[in-house]
Amino acid sequence: MGKKKILIVEDEQKIARFLQLELEYEGYEVEIASNGRDGFEKGKSPSVDLIILDLMLPALSGIEVCRRLRQTSNVPIIMLTAKDDISDKVTGLDIGADDYMTKPFAVEELLARIRVLLKRNNSRNKPEDILNIGDLTLSKSNYKVEYKGENIELTKKEFQLLEYLMRNKNIVLSREKILDKVWGYDFYGDTNIIDVYIRYIRSKIDQKYNINLIETVRGVGYIIRE
Repeated sequence: MGKKKILIVEDEQKIARFLQLELEYEGYEVEIASNGRDGFEKGKSPSVDLIILDLMLPALSGIEVCRRLRQTSNVPIIMLTAKDDISDKVTGLDIGADDYMTKPFAVEELLARIRVLLKRNNSRNKPEDILNIGDLTLSKSNYKVEYKGENIELTKKEFQLLEYLMRNKNIVLSREKILDKVWGYDFYGDTNIIDVYIRYIRSKIDQKYNINLIETVRGVGYIIRE
C-alpha cells in the first residue's frame, strides 16, 4: 500500500513547512497550497487522502473551500484557525469538516486526529461501496470513478446517476424512475434532464474510451449491461 497523501492548505509559510516536515517524518506524502483557490483545485484530486485546511485564506476562505469540496467529495478535512470562536467551529462542522483545531496546537494531537480520520475513512471503503462494470470502477465513499485506472471527473449529479445505473445493472430503468431516485420525488422538472446528463456521462466515458456503456432502450429508458 502506498503512502497516504495529505494536502495542507495554509498561507502562513512557516506553519505549512513545519507541518510538512512533521508529516513527512511520519511517512505521509505531503502537498501544499498557499491560498484557497489552489487548495480547492488540489483538493479535488482523488489521490488526496486527507486535507488540513486553514480557515483564514487568501483568494477563497477555508469555509468556502470546504463547502465546495463537499459537493463532490467525502475526503476527510481537519480545519485550522487562529480564532477560538465557537461559531467558527460550528460553521466548519456544519458544512462538512470532520474535525477542528485551534492554533496553537500540539502536533502530536494533530497526528493522532489524522490517524483516527484515515482509519475511519478506510473502514468506509467496504466492498459494497465499490462497483465494477468491466474496466469501469466506481467508489462511492470517495466519489471516485476510474476506467482502467484512469480517473474520470464527474459532477456530483453525474456521479449519482452513474452509480444508480451501475447498482441496477442489467435492469432497464425508466426516465421517471431515474428522476425519482436520483433527483428526488419533489423535483419539478422535465424527464429530458435525464437525457442531458446521460449525454454528459457518455461524452466522458463512452466516447472518450470508445465503449458502449450506457444503452438506450427506445421508448423506455436506459440500461447498463454487465
